Amino acid sequence: MMRQRVVDRIETFRLETEGRKRLDVFLTNCLPEFSRSRIQGLIKDGFVKVGIETITKPGRDLEAGEQIEVRIPPPIPSGLIAEDIPLDIVFENQDLVVVNKPAGMVVHPSPGHNRGTLVHAVLGYIPELEGISGEERPGIVHRLDKDTSGLIVVAKNERAHNWLQEQFKSRKVEKIYLTLVDGRPPTLSGRVEAPIGRNTTHRKLMAVVPLDKGREAVSEYRTLECFPAHTLLEVHPLTGRTHQIRVHMAFLGCPVAADMVYGLRKPTVNLNRHFLHAYKLKIVLPGEKQTRIFQASLPQELQFVLEHLRQE
Repeated sequence: MMRQRVVDRIETFRLETEGRKRLDVFLTNCLPEFSRSRIQGLIKDGFVKVGIETITKPGRDLEAGEQIEVRIPPPIPSGLIAEDIPLDIVFENQDLVVVNKPAGMVVHPSPGHNRGTLVHAVLGYIPELEGISGEERPGIVHRLDKDTSGLIVVAKNERAHNWLQEQFKSRKVEKIYLTLVDGRPPTLSGRVEAPIGRNTTHRKLMAVVPLDKGREAVSEYRTLECFPAHTLLEVHPLTGRTHQIRVHMAFLGCPVAADMVYGLRKPTVNLNRHFLHAYKLKIVLPGEKQTRIFQASLPQELQFVLEHLRQE
């Protein structure tokens, strides 16, 4: 089926106040759905005129009374092929979708994972996707490991993507995970403050490292249930480092159960994935003031593990 060509969007503004103002700053205020870097890109690519002159310098000073025209081209195809993959949608509005991602699904295309990702599935689910940064693609703000299940937010448009990025950056989003660990942490509840960086031996893995070799990483946990050889924990990562919970739990001496990378070589439970699930998300949505809370129940295979442990 041929796609109907979408015409460029034209916006015009006038600087009414006295004094000079940078072009990119002025347009960012006029078009809050776009990031400043996106506005700068439009200017550099020749999509902005001041009067009749095309301007390509984002730092160009404006003077009172000058008229600015911005031509915003429709999103270009990202090259990603939409796929008809079922999604467990927990919530959806015009700006975003909250998805309960299954274990085994990669979030974003990468070498070796050019099909079947969450991004491909979202493109298939939302054919009219507005796109991010000038491309027809969903906005991934945070990620989950391939074998971690649970809640993830995907932006449908640039305005929502910018809003969500700011929420995560300022740590206003609360993500809470359930994990079963081998053994027990040193205390029933606690806080782990241990910087995370690349493993010096295995560069694809992460590790607790000195602060000058990595980035700040903080996780809080509390015990929900104890078993003879395992503990069910609720974990709240205050930062968003790669593999953070898995690395921090291993650092405490109680690795995530069935984690074949950071945990025991021989799984202590009958699972072909690690026991880590993003079950609760607290977030303020674009244009709202009240915090929303979304939840996703434990997948069946994780529930079976807990039921088995309770019967032992």
